[in-house]
Amino acid sequence: MRTGELARQAGVNPQTLRYYERRGLLAPPHRSTSGHRQYPAEALARLRFIKRAQALGFTLDETEELLHLADGGPPACDAARALAAARLADIEARLADLTRMRDSLSGLVTRCELPSVDQACTLLHVLREQAGESS
Repeated sequence: MRTGELARQAGVNPQTLRYYERRGLLAPPHRSTSGHRQYPAEALARLRFIKRAQALGFTLDETEELLHLADGGPPACDAARALAAARLADIEARLADLTRMRDSLSGLVTRCELPSVDQACTLLHVLREQAGESS
């Protein structure tokens, strides 16, 4: 299939296909006699694999490694599991950070809803205070 059709079916931009080719994630396609790129059907499955890995939070470098591992046996499964475990740990750390930020902001928003005696913004005061500034 040609570039536009593959890109449409995979839900990516045609430039993404060229970028993936340059990165080695997607094999360069054969060219027709008129010079058009002609991708094999396997390219769509590979693109879907890449997009699914990205949706799970894997970087393109990690996705490239997963693609290489996809052709292996049990040792490849162990390596893929290790990559996934590392990605999971990273996501859990980010979730903890986001939860902490949410809780802090929630508290600040709640404080903003309280009556202010001096018309100063409590949220801005707390941010200055936590940054080490004085009002």
